[in-house]
Amino acid sequence: MTSEGLFVGLMSGTSMDGIDAALVEITDGQTQLKAVYSQPYDPALRARLAALASGDSESVDHLATLDRAVGLAFAQASEKLLQKAKQAASDITAIGSHGQTIRHRPFGPLAERYSLQIGDPASIAEITGITTVADFRRRDIAAGGQGAPLVPLFHAAQFGHAEQCRAVVNIGGISNATLLQGPKVIGGFDCGPGNTLLDAWIRRHRGLDFDADGAWSAEHTPDVALLDRLRADAYFAKSGPRSTGPELFNLAWLESYLRGSESEGAVQATLAELTAFAIVDSLQRCDETPDALFVCGGGARNTDLMRRLHTRLDELHIRLGTTDEIGLAAEWVEACAFAWLAHRALSGLPGNADIVTGAEGPRVLGAIFPA
Repeated sequence: MTSEGLFVGLMSGTSMDGIDAALVEITDGQTQLKAVYSQPYDPALRARLAALASGDSESVDHLATLDRAVGLAFAQASEKLLQKAKQAASDITAIGSHGQTIRHRPFGPLAERYSLQIGDPASIAEITGITTVADFRRRDIAAGGQGAPLVPLFHAAQFGHAEQCRAVVNIGGISNATLLQGPKVIGGFDCGPGNTLLDAWIRRHRGLDFDADGAWSAEHTPDVALLDRLRADAYFAKSGPRSTGPELFNLAWLESYLRGSESEGAVQATLAELTAFAIVDSLQRCDETPDALFVCGGGARNTDLMRRLHTRLDELHIRLGTTDEIGLAAEWVEACAFAWLAHRALSGLPGNADIVTGAEGPRVLGAIFPA
């Protein structure tokens, strides 16, 4: 049964800065954004999440209480969104909740692979009174995939163009790309770090959560020797399905490449250049070269990062833009994607692109928690 109507998409990425809630209308598989709401995490909750994700605290009680706390925060964001949009819970078909990723390790023997998102969906359904779909990654991993990236089919439905080969690149904490030939997904992967290293470095040295507009990185010149060492990391040479996260790209990883003579500002500029390199290098490894690249996620609003991307893409004659110009505001693409994935689950339709994740085939993603 095809399920259409109003959906809520909930997303919190690897930056752990808060929850994005999007109200969308889905008709014939197409998504129209109706209302949005952003809710920062309570600082104490964010600190606890960061500690858990970094491995500082791994007790069962700690994990379980955070799962519940994140679920309550997601439910609150949903209710605030509906209040803002003047919609009743009875108007909403379902909520699609990505949850908060705590660890992503889809490598090694199949029996040892996992990707863990918390944010108790039963609590979301109970508090909001709305059917909730969550836990989208595990079915793909069970089928031999990496459980990421999860958004390529949504990119194809929303941004595919019959006469153009397009790349859609999300720059969140990690950057990921979808390559589209017309409406068909022909490739996809996690490119590497997006904002995660930039945020971590400026937080350590400037006490800021992020480098607004890339102002700090724009003031400095990248350290060429450091950039060469960073981009020689084995991850960037991997082919086939690949995904990653802060488990790899973190300050400890960065410090292993530092020599101690680099200035703080030069390191920030180098990290911005590394993000641009990771995206463009990943695309150059594909069989098809896109005509245009459209950026979504927080990185789309980083002027310095976009400038560095433009410089690299211009040499390849690839046009750079944002998803704003092809129908969806850049910062809301991922939240909309999880509303769309909820629609797919309720309709019994696959949500993964197995060519991207490496799964054995298409799978219906997500567990359903009825209202």
